[in-house]
Amino acid sequence: MLSGLVDPAGRRISYLRVSVTDRCDMRCTYCMSERMTFLPRADVLDFEELLRLCQVFVKHGVKRLRITGGEPLVRRDIGPFFETLGQWLHHPEQAGSLDELTLTTNGSRLALYAETLFRAGVRRVNVSLDTLDEERFASITRRGKLAATLDGIKAARDVGMAVRVNAVAMAGVNDDEFDAMLAWCGEIGADLCLIETMPMGDTGEDRTARYLPLSEVKADLARRWTLEPLADRSGGPARYMRVAETGQRIGFITPMSHNFCSTCNRVRLSCTGQLYTCLGHEDGVDLRAILRSGGDDAAILAGIQAAIDRKPTGHDFMLGAKPGEVSGPVRHMSVTGG
Repeated sequence: MLSGLVDPAGRRISYLRVSVTDRCDMRCTYCMSERMTFLPRADVLDFEELLRLCQVFVKHGVKRLRITGGEPLVRRDIGPFFETLGQWLHHPEQAGSLDELTLTTNGSRLALYAETLFRAGVRRVNVSLDTLDEERFASITRRGKLAATLDGIKAARDVGMAVRVNAVAMAGVNDDEFDAMLAWCGEIGADLCLIETMPMGDTGEDRTARYLPLSEVKADLARRWTLEPLADRSGGPARYMRVAETGQRIGFITPMSHNFCSTCNRVRLSCTGQLYTCLGHEDGVDLRAILRSGGDDAAILAGIQAAIDRKPTGHDFMLGAKPGEVSGPVRHMSVTGG
């Protein structure tokens, strides 16, 4: 490693989330507007550009890469992209080496790619799944098919990948399903992670009305399940507990009720090359401009460091935003990772 990336609060940046596309085959109510206008292809980084930026990050201390979207598996030739990234895994003798390569997906195409991902070195995957009810799934995703996501989860487990099911907790939408989801995850050998809804981007929905504090959910689950505290960390914001009855874990991501900023070691690269250091702040650096103007790796590193030098100590989401207003930046990036 040539140098480390450290922000003003002394947090070492070792985790990079990379969006490879703004496109998705679903329109989840908490994530996207039903009538999306997607980016022109020329605005989106090609795989060569994405790999070059990732390589600079890895050479300077990033040890975990998570690929996101939109839905990353809808992008053409995503398989070879993962295969190239996988070549960077577990080579401590090199100047830069990855410890982990993961992705967040809605699971719709996971059955097609599970074997490819595993061969590339992906050993765990996060799958967004907010309900086990077919009609409710169709309503939340606006166009998704529950069977396809369930098939994807099964395929991932069959090839040997660990699965974490990400569920956005929404009052009046899926808050009656957490027990069933916890039991189902135990049956298939998956962890469950509940996520507080975040007021990011214009989705055409008032998410403040659906906000559900996970402290209340945890207290309610603890009346029926034995939840044992754990020190387990995946490198992301989730805080885990062991479910004694199933042996699996349940995680809680609480950006609204109890933020995780003090230990934030993450930055996010959009599919257009914008580097963001916080989900709740618009401040970023345009790495695409540096790339396409002929900048060398030193110039790219300088841009990265300039963004990290401005990484805030915490986010400031606004629960009181009106429908159609946003309190954070509108960015086509998955908000259900970790």
